[in-house]
Amino acid sequence: MRFEGTDSYVATGDLTLAVNAAVALERPLLVKGEPGTGKTELARQVAEGLGLPMIEWSIKSTTKAQQGLYEYDAVSRLRDSQLGDERVNDVANYIRKGKLWQAFEAENKVVLLIDEVDKADIEFPNDLLQELDRMEFHVYETGETVRARHRPIVIITSNNEKELPDAFLRRCFFHYIRFPDPETLKKIVAVHHPGIKSELLSAALTQFYEIRETPGLKKKPSTSEVLDWLKLLLAEDLDPADLRRDGATALPKLHGALLKNEQDVHLFERLAFMARRAGR
Repeated sequence: MRFEGTDSYVATGDLTLAVNAAVALERPLLVKGEPGTGKTELARQVAEGLGLPMIEWSIKSTTKAQQGLYEYDAVSRLRDSQLGDERVNDVANYIRKGKLWQAFEAENKVVLLIDEVDKADIEFPNDLLQELDRMEFHVYETGETVRARHRPIVIITSNNEKELPDAFLRRCFFHYIRFPDPETLKKIVAVHHPGIKSELLSAALTQFYEIRETPGLKKKPSTSEVLDWLKLLLAEDLDPADLRRDGATALPKLHGALLKNEQDVHLFERLAFMARRAGR
């Protein structure tokens, strides 16, 4: 079982190596990188490339590790007992299976995505250590132990909003998705916009990398944003000459696809103002 990328996802050599190493070691793959560099999509493509179903657990700031195992709905049981419902005699009727439980009881191996783990409380990763290590957990309300039929391929993503505990990191195989170089980005664009003219693509990517390298930029545009921008350029049927920046603001055409906050827009306006003053 080896991942080699898919027709719709350009995976670099070091990324495929990381995925296959995590599979061989039977360790969770912890993937970090800038937002928009394809971390979540990686899990979907690994599932597609290996022909496996995927279970996705999207983490929020309020998510608790226990929710990934199961939740006991005591309120519903109390309500049913007041109504005389016979379901109250079996506590299992009030156990809601979490994503880990679903992955553990799956008839075949699955890809389990734990997405944006750094959004949760700092204790969240540590609370899952034993379950991810032993591939089992105990259900106290029913007295049963849930064991994984097949060890899932676990992919965990992080945007680096919080530092993750050392004990958790030790149990993972780590990979950082670097922002793609121009050649790799051209391959990615070719997958999504195969008909784009080379002259327009070269001019657009030159401008795009100049924007990313602008000193003082608060949020650098990502891979997903350049793909959106190119889609707009194609929709507007622009050519390389149309990409010349407005001298009054220095902003690129359709800059709303690339710059996502007013500070960065003002930055380019200030740069244009300073350039005009220097040219007097």
